[in-house]
Amino acid sequence: MGTRSRWSEHRKGDGMTAGNTRTTPVQTGKKRQRGRPKKTITRSGIMMVRMTPTERSIIEGKARQAGMRVSQWFRQAARSAVVNPRLSTEEMGMLRMLSGLANNLNQLTKLAHTAGLVSLMGTCRELLTQIGELISKIKQG
Repeated sequence: MGTRSRWSEHRKGDGMTAGNTRTTPVQTGKKRQRGRPKKTITRSGIMMVRMTPTERSIIEGKARQAGMRVSQWFRQAARSAVVNPRLSTEEMGMLRMLSGLANNLNQLTKLAHTAGLVSLMGTCRELLTQIGELISKIKQG
């Protein structure tokens, strides 16, 4: 017998030696999986977010407190966040009208203090009902 390494028989033959009863992937007809298993969900999209150093440290601190990576924390925060939409053009018009009515009410209040309250009572009540109607429309819409 010459000088052979202990692996020389594995390289030469079919993988079966005299004392070897182990089945190989070649014998069973299955190919052996190598490497890390494939992920079921692959995240290929990237989103860049600009922030101040202070905002970054706050976010990193919150992620650390939750025991998560920053990307995991962002994904969870985005899924559970409640976003209030901006006001529609109709709602903006109502707010402008409400602001104008409030301005008129202030002017009438000033006039009431100088001229007397009894003469302006009807006008004030009319403005107050309009303001109440606008506020209820804004709450509904």
